[in-house]
Amino acid sequence: MITPYCVKPEHSSPPSTQSFFTFFFRQKLEKASGCCVRCRWREGLRHWIRQSDYAPYFYDNGPSSKHGNMALCSISEDTPVGTQIYILNGTDPEGDPVRYGLTFEMGSKEYFRVDSKSGKVTLIQELDREKLDEISVLVSITDGRNKVVETVRVFVTDANDEPPEFQNLPFIIDIPEDTAPGSSIYRVQAADRDMGSGGSVSYYLQTSPFAKFTIDGNSGILKVKPGETLDYETTPTHFVTVVAKDGGGKYKGKQQVLTSTATMTINVLDAQDMPPSFIGTPYFGYVYEVSVPGSEIFTVYAKDGDQGKPNPIQYSIMNGSDGVFDINSTSGCITLSIYPTLLRNELYEIIVKASEVGPKDQQLDYDVTTVTVRVVDLNNHPPTFYGHNGPQSNFEVTMYEHPPAGEILRGFKITVNDSDQGANAKFKLRLVGPSRVLRVVPQTVLNEAQVTIIVEDTSGIDYEKGKTLSFKLLAVEIDTPERFSATADIVINLLDTNDNIPKFTAEYYIARVPENSVGGSSVVSVTANDPDSGPWGEVKYTIYGSGSDLFAINPSSGLISTQPWTSLDAEVRSKYNFYVKAEDSEGKYSLSEVFVTVLDMNDHSPAFDEKLLEKTMIIGIPVRVEAVDEDAESPNNVIEYSIMTADPDNAFDINADTGDIKLKPYIKSMEIVQNITKQKDCKWSLVVQARDRGSPSFSTTAVVNIDITEATPLKGPMAAFLLKSRDNPMKALGMVTVVISILVGVTALISAGMYMRNSKSNRIMPARRIIKRRPRDQQPWIFNMPVVQFSNPADKFLIVNQERSPRPKPPPPSAPPPPCITRPYERARAVPTISGVLASKGSKKAKSNRRKEGNISSALVSELKKKLEQKMIESNQGYY
Repeated sequence: MITPYCVKPEHSSPPSTQSFFTFFFRQKLEKASGCCVRCRWREGLRHWIRQSDYAPYFYDNGPSSKHGNMALCSISEDTPVGTQIYILNGTDPEGDPVRYGLTFEMGSKEYFRVDSKSGKVTLIQELDREKLDEISVLVSITDGRNKVVETVRVFVTDANDEPPEFQNLPFIIDIPEDTAPGSSIYRVQAADRDMGSGGSVSYYLQTSPFAKFTIDGNSGILKVKPGETLDYETTPTHFVTVVAKDGGGKYKGKQQVLTSTATMTINVLDAQDMPPSFIGTPYFGYVYEVSVPGSEIFTVYAKDGDQGKPNPIQYSIMNGSDGVFDINSTSGCITLSIYPTLLRNELYEIIVKASEVGPKDQQLDYDVTTVTVRVVDLNNHPPTFYGHNGPQSNFEVTMYEHPPAGEILRGFKITVNDSDQGANAKFKLRLVGPSRVLRVVPQTVLNEAQVTIIVEDTSGIDYEKGKTLSFKLLAVEIDTPERFSATADIVINLLDTNDNIPKFTAEYYIARVPENSVGGSSVVSVTANDPDSGPWGEVKYTIYGSGSDLFAINPSSGLISTQPWTSLDAEVRSKYNFYVKAEDSEGKYSLSEVFVTVLDMNDHSPAFDEKLLEKTMIIGIPVRVEAVDEDAESPNNVIEYSIMTADPDNAFDINADTGDIKLKPYIKSMEIVQNITKQKDCKWSLVVQARDRGSPSFSTTAVVNIDITEATPLKGPMAAFLLKSRDNPMKALGMVTVVISILVGVTALISAGMYMRNSKSNRIMPARRIIKRRPRDQQPWIFNMPVVQFSNPADKFLIVNQERSPRPKPPPPSAPPPPCITRPYERARAVPTISGVLASKGSKKAKSNRRKEGNISSALVSELKKKLEQKMIESNQGYY
């Protein structure tokens, strides 16, 4: 039986009628579940909802929310592209996942993009409220089966991004110059498309220290500044810069104020407020002796000060003419009314009036000036040059170049004359031509003078610069209105001298010649120029200096080539330098140095010392093979080493640059070596190639036999030396020989020094031979001569005393015997001896003992000398 109530506490209340209906409707489900009526009702309700498919829907959170269906959403026009501006949010009644969409009407620009899963809406186009302030968008939500589409409006809010714009450009204003100060002359208008404070406009003028205008900041009315007046004659046009500024607003999160500028052109219209004025004052006129009535003396000119609308000018003479001068009222031309011979004064000052004529022919403002008229003699004779035969305009002379400075060109005989009198006969002389070469004396002449031309710059008179010098001699009047002048041509024909030395085109010449060039090959061509003419300009070339014997030069052309027998070898000598001499016919010469580089050619092959090389290699230490290339330069003498063949194969590596041969890294012990060779004899062979880098490249090969062994436990510097010299025993032998030679030399020097010191200490000065008669009762002296024995090489420096028999009594006269004779009444004295032994270097104590023994010997020798001298004196006294 079905239980109508559930045993669960939360389900203890009885179900409703609708629940029972669902219960009876879903009996099979009840049998399957085995639960109460409420549980079966809820499970049936869920099944019924699943069978009923409802459409999803958006949440409507209002226009101020950033979540929902985007209805009445607003966005600022300065929002950056890529900003998330909204999140579409909705749900599905069945709880199915939903996706979002966003589209625009056909033909319209797409401003937004939505992520279908998250509903995040992003701005993809820049906004401009002034162009589009409302955007229509189709938003959609779907659960995969049902789709809901809604049309929403997005409002674009304003940002302060538009500057004010002036209206009615350009601003060109015409105003009279007599406009009163403070008068309004123009209204400036500007519009700003922004809204709010950003759309309000105010005005101001850019400041200027000479501003004559002002503007109302709110209305934009331009006025003449109070206290200022306009003046057409001073400034006919004014340029004023007006600035329009908006009220400011936010743009991209920051407050900003935008401005615009425009230039106003204000033309000032002239008004009749300036009098006329004369132009070009002061005025001077002259009356000459040849003048006739009606001759023009001078023309005055005046113009109205009001240049915008000038009035015509009328001229008249107020005073000073004395009835002898008239003036044209329209042109202002002053003329002579009588003959000059009837003039009573030499100077007239005429007062001339210039008046404005109004529209009704009435005279308005006027100006007055003075015209000074001087009566002068007629200047009708220009200066004239004269030669030997009268008036002359061409003077010519022939001379050698480079005359000394200050020399007078006596070949010219020139006279200048002006027949007028007084100021009309005063003129200046001027020489026109090469600057500061010649000067003329005198420079100022009255009536007549002899013209002298003097050399000022001797370097400018150079035949090589020009065979002919041309000048213009000018005579120009100074104080005359006519400024009459005369011109004469001065021509100087130059003769050449040998004033130049040959000059090389370069201080030195650099040449390069291959070492395999045949004899007589061209090396370089030198050139020296001598601008002198004739034989003086002919250049002869010679060469001299160290290394020049291998080269020859063509004495005429300067072409340097190798001697026919010359064979250049860069390995012997690659650099030559010598001097080349360029000499003219009188022995004037100059020198230049030539540097010749012999270019090395790859003409030598690398060579090993021997074709078969024997090497001993300790495992882990490379051995080196070395080849020599006798070429002089890189890359011809740069050698690369390589292994051609080896036995065994793939056992050695070689350094291509140094020639160091080493075993492969895997060969680390003699066991590996013996395993490779399968025998105890570890002597391997390889063929090494040495190739140079020249072009063409040469190579040579050598067979290298390498005896492989392991390192010995030798230590110390001698072991290291022997280890390094294992492949070159002669090197080790030479080093030992040098060491032994040094030791022998040091020993010899020490021995010689000791011998010289000892011999100097034992030196006895010879005594004077005195004949003395010996008393009868006196015993004869006995002297034991020392005998040198050489039984032992070390005893060569030992002196040994040997006993000898007494010497017989010498017959007189005889020299006194040595003072070493033993007397009966005296005790025997020992004769000191010095012995030396050449021994090896001893200790400091032994040296000290030897030094002490030497001092004792020296003391004994000194005492012996004193006693001998005393005995000789006594013997001499007894003899006499």
